[in-house]
Amino acid sequence: MPVQSRTDNTHDDLRERPIGDLLKQLSEETSTLVRKEIELAKAEVTEKGKKAGIGAGMFGGAGVAALLALGSLTAFAIALLATAMEVWLAALIVMAVWAAVAGVLALVGRNKVQEATPPAPQTVETIKEDVEWAKTQRPSGGT
Repeated sequence: MPVQSRTDNTHDDLRERPIGDLLKQLSEETSTLVRKEIELAKAEVTEKGKKAGIGAGMFGGAGVAALLALGSLTAFAIALLATAMEVWLAALIVMAVWAAVAGVLALVGRNKVQEATPPAPQTVETIKEDVEWAKTQRPSGGT
């Protein structure tokens, strides 16, 4: 009599079990597999979230550094203009330039926001059309 491997014994054992038991085992193993996959996905998302958080912090730091650089540039522009005029007038001119830049950016930003609203209007209309189409569909008389 040949020696059977463990896999063959398991295979034979499975053949002897009722279908109900096999389906129950399949369900349990599928549930376990799905649970483990979800845990793995959570771990991956957590890891990526940590990296994204570090990246966002770096962007925040870059923003602060850029703001400080802009302040230094402003002080430089005032000092440069102050060589040809009073300091207060130089500061007023630089402030007016920054106010103009802020105004232009605000107007362009407002226009972009208005272009973007309402969000995804074409998609909303398409979904409404699909719903109306689905309501009008009737099964054929033969089925």
